[in-house]
Amino acid sequence: MKLEALKKNPKFTPRRGPVVLAILDGVGYGKYSDGDAVKRANMPTFRSLLEHCPNTRLKAHGTAVGMPSDADMGNSEVGHNAIGCGRVFSQGAKLVEEAVSSKKLFAGDVWKQLIDNVNSRNSTLHFIGLFSDGNVHSHIDHLKAMLLEARAAGVKRARIHILLDGRDVPETSALDYVGPFEAFLAELNAAGADYRIASGGGRMAITMDRYGANWDMVRRGWEIHVHGNGEKFKSATDAITALRERTGAIDQDLPPFVISDDGATPVGAIEDGDSVIFFNFRGDRSLEITAAFENDDFDHFDRGRRPQVMYAGMMEYDGDLHAPRLYLVNPPEIDRTMDEYLCASGVRQLAVSETQKYGHVSYFFNGNRSGKFNDQYDEYEEIRSDVVPFEQRPWMKCAEITDRVVAAIGSGDFGMIRLNFPNGDMVGHTGDINAVIVAMEALDLCLTRIKAAVDAAGAVLVISADHGNADDMYEHKKDGSLKTDSDGNPARKTSHSLNPVPCIVYDPESHGEYLPELRSGLGISSLAATCIELLGYQAPEGYDPSVLQFR
Repeated sequence: MKLEALKKNPKFTPRRGPVVLAILDGVGYGKYSDGDAVKRANMPTFRSLLEHCPNTRLKAHGTAVGMPSDADMGNSEVGHNAIGCGRVFSQGAKLVEEAVSSKKLFAGDVWKQLIDNVNSRNSTLHFIGLFSDGNVHSHIDHLKAMLLEARAAGVKRARIHILLDGRDVPETSALDYVGPFEAFLAELNAAGADYRIASGGGRMAITMDRYGANWDMVRRGWEIHVHGNGEKFKSATDAITALRERTGAIDQDLPPFVISDDGATPVGAIEDGDSVIFFNFRGDRSLEITAAFENDDFDHFDRGRRPQVMYAGMMEYDGDLHAPRLYLVNPPEIDRTMDEYLCASGVRQLAVSETQKYGHVSYFFNGNRSGKFNDQYDEYEEIRSDVVPFEQRPWMKCAEITDRVVAAIGSGDFGMIRLNFPNGDMVGHTGDINAVIVAMEALDLCLTRIKAAVDAAGAVLVISADHGNADDMYEHKKDGSLKTDSDGNPARKTSHSLNPVPCIVYDPESHGEYLPELRSGLGISSLAATCIELLGYQAPEGYDPSVLQFR
């Protein structure tokens, strides 16, 4: 359905320059000062804007971004969905939870095809995915439910390829999941099944690359999941214990491993005729391994033997590419995004970030759509990320992003510019608070430059975030006291926070059209209506309200 142009807002005259939406990924308001890298960093420009500009706090987790409950952290995918479409849709975690609990998933044709395939061939059912209850990319309870249903359906042999988290859950918690899961499998196997963990490794070491940043991660995952080529261990517990002791790595960075009873033969290589389920529901880190299984025309690495399998994803990860071809749960149907409305209204837009978050300002921002809405009005720019541990280069590509944004503001070519600075999130996930402080200070230098460009062009700057992370770098107990590790140091936290995020409106040529007090109690979905109003239009019907209160 082609959208109509937005109606003009009679209460607001657009400024000379563009509206600039700066998404400070992973920057929230910390609850505890000791672990709040945002508060501890020297950020004079950010603090000055907070002190002198209209601002409010926005919700960026739980039901405010379509997650099942307010105990669920937000994430970059659902955050950019909400910001880009101006409304809240039930997201992957909630949709899959409903499909599993109602057993709608197991009544679907795809599930039945996968089961019939292995039962008719006496082959193996494989599961690959993130192995935790973080509920950002996957949930271990969904995996357990599928294994129970597979056993009830007569599947004799299943193999699980576990991607260790330590990013959306505590950084060295892998064995907390592996132990109970092995006991769970033992119960299933007591009745004659053969269900086992077959391979694994850290999510930032294998398989879960995104946006083509490091295809070698996917190659390493392919080698251990499919071919069973890798260092052999008798169990996942043995592998994690040995690799952690040898490397000192946290879970997300642990090297790959393969389970073998005899030290040579893998217990779970993927063979012709098998069924494979990638059980992550989030799309960005699912597309590359999906392409490796599905695409005939594939040149990212040498796959060697490519087994002929029936492959399915938990959800459709890309509606434009229709990838994967088979999936178990329908994704949210997000429509009427801000980008599409602005194209219909003749507003030229620039979306820019580095590789690590490029898809968030394009694909996720546009409702999980990979292409442009209009080549004339949409311009997207990816600045290639460095392939280096984020804590070793915490400034990432924020200066290069700023170079492009400053030039775009001064060019007069765009009415709307959106950008994502990944630092607070990507460096935050390392758990290195000192590196995060550096990241925040580098970010503030960039905000200083953007503010100067906004002043010169007569533009408007809206600063917000998709969720918190850098604001909550230490683990705390329920009573608020600090958790410590075995050495007595603060226990590092690598996951997102449940904290609110800032919303600052810097409008240097304001004529007082709206109150200096912004609305409170809203979620980040309100940013779309806010930007649309600052462009001189009325927000579309059904959009969540703007933070602006016009006089």
